[in-house]
Amino acid sequence: MSTGSKGHKRFFRSDKAFDIVNISILVVVLLICAYPLWFIIVASVSNPDLVNTGKVWLWPRDVSFTGYRNLFGDPSIMRGYRNTLLYTFGGTVLNLLVTLPAAYALSRKDFVGRKFFNIMFLVTMFFSGGLIPTFLTVRSLGLYNNPWVMVILGATSMTNIIISRTFFQSNIPDELEDAAKIDGCGNFRLFCQIVLPISSAIVAVMALFFAVNHWNGYFTAMIYIRDEEWKPLQIVMREVLLQSQFNAEMLQQGGDTLGMLQEELRAAEQIRYALIVVASIPVMLLYPFIQKYFVKGVTVGAVKG
Repeated sequence: MSTGSKGHKRFFRSDKAFDIVNISILVVVLLICAYPLWFIIVASVSNPDLVNTGKVWLWPRDVSFTGYRNLFGDPSIMRGYRNTLLYTFGGTVLNLLVTLPAAYALSRKDFVGRKFFNIMFLVTMFFSGGLIPTFLTVRSLGLYNNPWVMVILGATSMTNIIISRTFFQSNIPDELEDAAKIDGCGNFRLFCQIVLPISSAIVAVMALFFAVNHWNGYFTAMIYIRDEEWKPLQIVMREVLLQSQFNAEMLQQGGDTLGMLQEELRAAEQIRYALIVVASIPVMLLYPFIQKYFVKGVTVGAVKG
């Protein structure tokens, strides 16, 4: 066998060994990330007593769907789920309507006052009015205990504007805009009919960022929403957890209602796990369809050195 063949064989073996090591590491990382999600699903349909004693860790035991039945039978939980869907959809649409035009305007070299507005926008990343001035502003605008506060407050973020602006600067050639202007295309039509159709990556990324933020948001509702009718799912989940802790304290004290409290505590445990599953499903189902846009958008929207 020639020396070249031996060298090629050694290279092939080392390359194969490298692939095996990489795959092994990735499998371990996958298991570490996936197991908590799997455990939550398993615990949501298992006997809470077995879960609390550590007897459930891989497969369901004493399968019961009581948690899901109680979950979907509780009007407050389903109402919170409905509210969160509305806030996520409405808030994301408003975020995109504000963020993308602002980012495109800041990316245009012919925009009058571009540097001034860039500086003013950047200032908001480092300084804010604080909670009390924001609360007073919200109340003076009539948005306190108003569901619109969940959509309007925080209509955009400067970080996402910067990412979108960089995307437009890097991927929208000046020649394309010049050609559109020669054909009589105005700025609004240029943005809607030319720029947006070729910017699906950044639109998908921004939609994902804003949607996840709205879906997981609870602080705004905790401060500004008092009506039970308009509380989002995250606040309802918090109240369920607090109620289960209260029941646990009552259980420790004992009394004539010991048996009833034990049943309530078991039901609360199953509802807790079921809530996590139900609250995570929409985002987990959405992400695989826009993953390619997410990766591409973050890459091309980054600042290149």
